Amino acid sequence: MTIKTGTRYDPYEHAEVLGINIVYRKLRTANGLWVPDIRTIFLQRRMRAIHERSVLTHELGHVVLGHRESTPKSETQADRWAARRLIDPDEVIQAAQITQDIGAWCHELNVSADILERYLTDTRAA
Repeated sequence: MTIKTGTRYDPYEHAEVLGINIVYRKLRTANGLWVPDIRTIFLQRRMRAIHERSVLTHELGHVVLGHRESTPKSETQADRWAARRLIDPDEVIQAAQITQDIGAWCHELNVSADILERYLTDTRAA
């Protein structure tokens, strides 16, 4: 199975393919948490859909990249991985042609500001 990028990427489907459980619960210090020993991603309850999709994809980045603990480096890597799955470069160009409002870009791209910021930072550095 090919996991698609941009708006076609479905993190819920990807989690299912990987055999990862998704559990919603109240979390104290994070919006998402990957617990490798029980192959479960915990997600904060009642997040907005765009934010939940971005957080879940970030946590799947930890899964795919083999992270077992949270470090600044692993968090950046998971954000980068998520940005590559969720953002289609052509869709960024289209959004930029419509408006310069970054918030509107998030809405159009269906991603959180954190994920869009990581994508833009990486694109500028390339």
